[in-house]
Amino acid sequence: MAHGERPALSDLPRPISDPPLRPDLISLSASAVASTSGSRAEEPDRLGASHKELPDADARLVFVGDPGRTDPRLSLPGNAVRTAKYSPLTFLPRNLFEQFRRLAYVYFLVIAVLNQLPQLAVFGRGASLLPLAFVLLVTAVKDAYEDWRRHRSDRAENGRTAAVLEPGGSGEFRPLRWKDVRVGEVIKVLADESIPCDMVLLATSDLTGVAYVQTINLDGESNLKTRYAKQETMFRLPDITGGRAAVVLRCERPNRNIYGFNANLEIDGKSLSLGPSNIILRGCELKNTVWAVGVAVYTGNDTKVMLNSSGASSKRSRLETHMNRETLFLSAILVMLCSAVSVCSGIWLTNHEDELELMQFFRKRDYSAGNDKNYNYYGIAMQVFFIFLMAVIVFQIMIPISLYISMELVRLGQAYFMIRDTNLYDESSNSRFQCRALNINEDLGQIKYVFSDKTGTLTENKMEFRFASIRGVDYSEGKDPSPYNSNIYHVVVGDQFWRPKMLVKADPELVRLLKSEGETEEGKHARDFFLALAACNTIVPLIVGTPDPKQKLINYQGESPDEQALVYAAAAYGFVLIERTSGYLVIDVLGDRQRFNVLGLHEFDSDRKRMSVIIVCPNNTVRLFVKGADSSMFGVLEKSIDLDVIRATETNLHSYSSMGLRTLVIGMRELNANDFKEWHSAYEKASTALYGRASLLRAVATSVEDHLQILGASAIEDKLQQGVPEAIESLRQAGMKVWVLTGDKQETAISIGYSCKLLTSEMTHIVVNNNSKESCRKSLEDAIAISSKFATISSRVQNSRTGNGSAKPPLALIIDGTSLVHILETELEEELFRLATVCDVVLCCRVAPLQKAGIVALIKNRTEDMTLAIGDGANDVSMIQMADVGVGISGQEGRQAVMASDFAMGQFRFLVPLLFVHGHWSYQRMAYMILYNFYRNAVFVFVMFWYVLYTGYTLTTAITEWSSVLYSVLYTALPTIVVGILDKDLSRMTLLKYPKLYGTGQREERYNLKFFILIMMDAIWQSLAVFFIPYLAYRDTTIDGSSLGDLWTLAVVILVNIHLAMDVFCWNLITHLSIWGSIVATALCVIVINSMWFLPGYWYSSFTCLHYYVLFLLISLSFGPSQGVRCEKKNTPKCLYVYMLIHKIFVKFADTTFYIRAIYHIMGTPLFWLCLLGIFAAGMIPYFATKALTEYFMPSDIQISRELENFGNCNESSNTEIPMSTFSQTQRFIQ
Repeated sequence: MAHGERPALSDLPRPISDPPLRPDLISLSASAVASTSGSRAEEPDRLGASHKELPDADARLVFVGDPGRTDPRLSLPGNAVRTAKYSPLTFLPRNLFEQFRRLAYVYFLVIAVLNQLPQLAVFGRGASLLPLAFVLLVTAVKDAYEDWRRHRSDRAENGRTAAVLEPGGSGEFRPLRWKDVRVGEVIKVLADESIPCDMVLLATSDLTGVAYVQTINLDGESNLKTRYAKQETMFRLPDITGGRAAVVLRCERPNRNIYGFNANLEIDGKSLSLGPSNIILRGCELKNTVWAVGVAVYTGNDTKVMLNSSGASSKRSRLETHMNRETLFLSAILVMLCSAVSVCSGIWLTNHEDELELMQFFRKRDYSAGNDKNYNYYGIAMQVFFIFLMAVIVFQIMIPISLYISMELVRLGQAYFMIRDTNLYDESSNSRFQCRALNINEDLGQIKYVFSDKTGTLTENKMEFRFASIRGVDYSEGKDPSPYNSNIYHVVVGDQFWRPKMLVKADPELVRLLKSEGETEEGKHARDFFLALAACNTIVPLIVGTPDPKQKLINYQGESPDEQALVYAAAAYGFVLIERTSGYLVIDVLGDRQRFNVLGLHEFDSDRKRMSVIIVCPNNTVRLFVKGADSSMFGVLEKSIDLDVIRATETNLHSYSSMGLRTLVIGMRELNANDFKEWHSAYEKASTALYGRASLLRAVATSVEDHLQILGASAIEDKLQQGVPEAIESLRQAGMKVWVLTGDKQETAISIGYSCKLLTSEMTHIVVNNNSKESCRKSLEDAIAISSKFATISSRVQNSRTGNGSAKPPLALIIDGTSLVHILETELEEELFRLATVCDVVLCCRVAPLQKAGIVALIKNRTEDMTLAIGDGANDVSMIQMADVGVGISGQEGRQAVMASDFAMGQFRFLVPLLFVHGHWSYQRMAYMILYNFYRNAVFVFVMFWYVLYTGYTLTTAITEWSSVLYSVLYTALPTIVVGILDKDLSRMTLLKYPKLYGTGQREERYNLKFFILIMMDAIWQSLAVFFIPYLAYRDTTIDGSSLGDLWTLAVVILVNIHLAMDVFCWNLITHLSIWGSIVATALCVIVINSMWFLPGYWYSSFTCLHYYVLFLLISLSFGPSQGVRCEKKNTPKCLYVYMLIHKIFVKFADTTFYIRAIYHIMGTPLFWLCLLGIFAAGMIPYFATKALTEYFMPSDIQISRELENFGNCNESSNTEIPMSTFSQTQRFIQ
């Protein structure tokens, strides 16, 4: 055959019936600037390793249809899965362990145990346990309910049934629960059923062995993927199910790599190589295929989807974690107070040691019944120790246990307003905001890193064909189509009209060129261009009905939305793909239905960045159509004859890329006889190779994809979700770093980065794409050196400038999943961390689900910065659970991300109001509430402490037990809860207008150790004012201690509520009622406690001093004259002890009489009100002065913005942004 002669039809091989290996069919959308081929190939080294020979030590032997031989010892896991955290046996210990991670709970447990000891009992034993038991019970019930729901989901999943081949060679399939499926069993799956385990395909209802699956539950994509059964097993299926064929499968051990699979199948003495295109993973659904039969290779926890699940984690808010630190400080203060009391008590006991025997309230010895022995006396040292422990019990409210209940109520209220926020409602999906975790609301106000998925999170995952450049001519005048437009192309099939489901804008000039009479050169090139778009893909056309029986819709399904857009575009111009099998295509070319035999298909891979197809045209010519990234295509084009066209195409591509469009270059080559024979020989050899098949196919593709004639270029818009670029810009202005973690190829991620304004043309790209650990090490070292050089240059330029602008060149790190395999969980993690944290943007491409979680952990485990992960698919679950805050997008890609998230919403743009508004408010409110509760209880404890110092260190208190109990429950609890739910330091509009205000939470300006020390100093000062002003005012009067106690109670409540009122930003009716109502309620309770007949105070008041002494006299006389009063040491009369006993019992009653009379009396005297006024002035003036001076001379960003709102009409001001100051300028994020 002469050179250039076309191959004869008889010389052509038959169309391929078993497609070549598809290395990665579980993947995301194709590259933005690379190929939009449907199959996204695995990395080169991974592919090469995917088909090497498996040693027996590293392989799992599966005897098809014989689970007994496969797993004789039942050592392989069953197919049951478990996502619940607890079991009936582990719930109590594990739940208590998680709850007692709060140090305050440990503290109150110790207090409750101490109070059970007789020598230390201050309160009732049951009463001391009740508060802690109640809190633990409520939390345990909540956790038990959540875990019960997980158990219920597990039971439903494990209880589903699958059709499993019966043993014995009957060929019948019987229903079996999923949890009972074993490795080696043959399973039959029907259309729309889920795959129960990871199974290798043996046969399908399609004669070519193809099966279509949907992987929403695995990778978040709704597009159909293609899987294949080997022809050898297809033909032998009856023998396999009947037990007449011995089939052995040797596969790799279970691993987390969902993008690769390595196995060999032996049948009839022949060994077949299997890859990712031959396995269907658990969680996928069979679509558009009547049935599929496969053998289980991985079950239960060995399945790839379970290995990539990190499990449910227990999250605690950052503020709650910091509370442990403050709890330790409060414990130290408590120890100091108790030590002071016990030491002083020890000194007093030592000085009065000789008087202890006859002390009225201190019985050192027991003389009753003629015995001379110690009476509950262990010496002064032990008494001092007892005093210390009793002081701990008395001062226990220094650490407020009620704070945790208040925090839960506040979080519940905050969540209610988040859910009801109409600004977070998504009309397109009719979904409201969901608050699925009630314990980390405040973390939304402290986020520093945002980790985002791409497909379905930043984008709508809907590609739209925009422009075409054909032979250098730009066609970008597409008109909006209408389904009723007569120009919309239809295919006539019998009496039916078929049209594409999706309408595409068509350029009128290009349409006229294609339909023009005569075979012009331009027309030929245009036809070849759209023929390439229709043929060079893996799209499968599906025919769906409409209400009109004469009209059908062609729904193109495939792995890549890019391919769908290109095929829809070809259909819009008259090149309609009607049918696809593994061996041929049927395309309606401008009304002429033509069949094209497929001789070979070279899938896309990240080395070539191209895909190609070789077809036989109706005129018997053999053509190679290629599409790919411009960076890979321009190197294989024939430039000697088309240089001007190439330059014009490059200009058009630059224009398209500047608009953020995804571009592809299309080329063609007509194969002559010699080229065809050379390719065919190499292709057959590579296609039938058992090992290294993928690398051989890549080499064959590279050799034939050369000397191409350029046909043109395409531009596709991956439509971003509404407001994504603006949202990312706002997040970056707020000092957050946005990282994109995607399973897409590198070019896709880069293109989307430009579209959403994450990447800019000024950024320097640092790319890490390596296949070994050593090459990764070298790349990271080089990248760190480059970043250090940039930082040095930046500092020099900065020093030479007088302005505040930074000259730091922005850096963007781009790294792929293969490199992360060699970096994560090795010593190279630290190098990656150093590099990533100095970069402004990080893009991680081709990453597996668990690698996403590893990237989040890289930051989370090495910094104190808060992390947030957002995604929409099941492949994002691990990342969402690993981050401090997980957000799920309730879109079109399943519910797994939402179910695993802490918060769920409909659009990425809602992240801005969620963080800037609700996150800021929640952090500000919760931070203040925690500090206020510490301050509130500290004032009360210090008042009691001063009183102990003036009462002989006896740990008696002037404040009644009822007031002590109600102080934290009624007197002061409600105002702080109301303020925690309703207070707003700034309006929504201001927070959204000035993103840098979000830095308040990132820098922890509202809750830090400095603030804690200041509020404790304020508490000490105010307690001194509360105690000493009434003490000095009434020291020379006859007022009793109980009356002073009520005065102190009222003073403390008024003081702490006024302190709260001074800090309220947003007043409303509920806030007024809670604060001022609490003060009124306290005054009423003080009166009611001793005035109502059903309360103890009323009855106590009936005992007067006369009653007391008369009763004592009667009881004393009842002992008779023989028990007269004698003062000898060993003959102390029983009357003396009866006297002491009666005095101890009834002195309280006598005091109550004076108290009841005194409270009404002193409240009517001017001195009482002067004391309250003096306490308010002395206690609050220092705080007020400090607050005023600080806000005037050192205002924070929040204070400046409040002034603008109140006096500068901030929300209606001009576009000129006023620069903000801050407490810590050096901690700001440098852009």
